Parts: sequence; C-alpha cells; structure tokens
Amino acid sequence: MIAASLLPVDGAQSATRLDSLALCLLVLTGLVALAVMVMMIVFCVRYRAASNASRAGAREKDIGLEIAWTLIPLLLFLGIYVWGAIDYASLYRPDPAATPIFVVAKQWMWKAEHRNGRREVGVLHLPLGRPVRVVLTSQDVIHSFFVPAFRIKQDAVPGRYTAIGFTPSRAGEYQLFCAEFCGTEHAMMTGKIVVMPPAEYARWLAEGPRQPGMAQRGFALFRSYGCSGCHAAGASVHAPILANLLGRRVHLQDGRELTADEAYVRDSILVPRKDVVAGYEPIMPSFAGQIGEEDLLAIIEYIRESGHEQSTERP
Repeated sequence: MIAASLLPVDGAQSATRLDSLALCLLVLTGLVALAVMVMMIVFCVRYRAASNASRAGAREKDIGLEIAWTLIPLLLFLGIYVWGAIDYASLYRPDPAATPIFVVAKQWMWKAEHRNGRREVGVLHLPLGRPVRVVLTSQDVIHSFFVPAFRIKQDAVPGRYTAIGFTPSRAGEYQLFCAEFCGTEHAMMTGKIVVMPPAEYARWLAEGPRQPGMAQRGFALFRSYGCSGCHAAGASVHAPILANLLGRRVHLQDGRELTADEAYVRDSILVPRKDVVAGYEPIMPSFAGQIGEEDLLAIIEYIRESGHEQSTERP
C-alpha cells in the first residue's frame, strides 16, 4: 500500500503491468545494494587492520562461486528483459477487438475523431474496460501523445502513422500532454482523457453532432478521387482489390512481404511506387499534396470497414 501510494493513479491495464515491473526492479536492485553494503560493513569491521580474525586458508579462486555470481544475475536480468519485452509488445500488438480512434496532432492541439464521425479537440473520450487503439499522425512537427496515468507515450510523426493500444481500467478524467518540444506553445499543448462506462460512452457517441461517420465520409472521398474506378471489382484497370486489406499479408513486387496497416495504405496513396504489389504495374498516380491527413484517415477507415462492399459502391 505504501509503494502504491507513491505512484500516480493507474488508469489503464498497461499502467498496472508497468508499475509491477518498476516495483520489481526497485525491490531487486534495492536488495542487491543492501546486501553489498552489509557485506562491505561486515568485512571492513571483521578484517580491519587491528582485527585478530584468522586470514588463513583464503582461496584465490572458486569456480563455483564465480559461476554463481555470473549466472544468477544473468538469469534475473534475462527474466526482467522478457517481462518488459512482453509488456512493451502488448502496447503495439494489433488487437482485432480494439476500437480505433484517430488523433491528429497540430501546433498546439489534439484533434480526435471516432469511427462514427464524432470529433473533439483537446478532449478524448474512451470506453471503460474496452481495448482501444489510438492511431496518430501530425500535421506539422513531431509531437508525443503522453498520458502519465496510463503509462503510455507515443510519438506523432508528420508523414507517417503510429499507433498504440491499451485498455482503460478506471473511470475518471486524466491529463494528456505533449512530451516532445514542438514550438513556443509546447507547454500549452495539453488535453483531457475522459474514461466512461461503456453505456455512457455509447450515449455520448450517439448524442454528438449529426455528421457522416468516418467510413461514410471515406467512401465519398474514395469516389471523388476516382479510387473506385480502378479498385472496384468490375473496374477495367488491373489494380488490387482492397477488400479486407487491413491486417492482410501483402506480397510485393520486389519479393518482400508486409502486413497491411494504416501506414501502408497511406504510403500507397501518397507514394504508390514505394511498395508495389506483386503482379501489378506501378501505374497509380501519387496523391501527395492533394489529400489531407484527416481525409486519409477517413479513406483508411472506409477500406477497413467496408472494403468488401466496394464492388457494389455502397457506403
């Protein structure tokens, strides 16, 4: 209880796991330091210059002792490394059940958009006990999405997408900061995370301003930019079908393989010659400078949710 009271409130499952790891490291290193100090004091007193303690039979070499003090710390450190690696990987491992929320950083604000199209600035509402995946990008410089109560920090980088996943475990309000110096008003780039019970969160989403959802808006953009003319099932142009693309393994022309995620779709739109799909010619034009980050996220959400319906041209 004393140790727990010294730590900030833990508002997510990731915080509980990372706190346990930090406390384990603190206890382990503290015990080692204490043992070394006790042994130093004992030996300094017992074998001081005026001591009558016997010094006969001192061994210059002890293989068993050397193996012990080498292997035991090594195994402890490897165990801690594996523990930390598992917790770290859990933040970035794709979870099909996670609710994607899209956040665009801009000097000096956080703009969020939910799947049904509800938007908010400086505030981010999340459902309690439900896995969430925050997809981040920046419109200008590098920012960093930092929520101390969740023990998470993820950079938002211009020109690419990053993501981090977590599960809120305690209802309430938490502070959001930018942890990367981003300009003169960096200290003012703060926000608020509001964690709500699932029923309240659903009501909050439904009560928002009436506007097209992300997938619906993405469908309109998909058609307006002429994407359906090539990527629909009945198109005359030989182009990849985008049905169920997100999360699928993609074979590329140069022999590489990758898993299609938001960053891959973004690059395919803005830099189409970067990762050409095997069996297709690099004929797609670049849309760099024509589509904004928020519109790109809407197109990606349309491909995620209704890519299998593109051939029927229904949102």
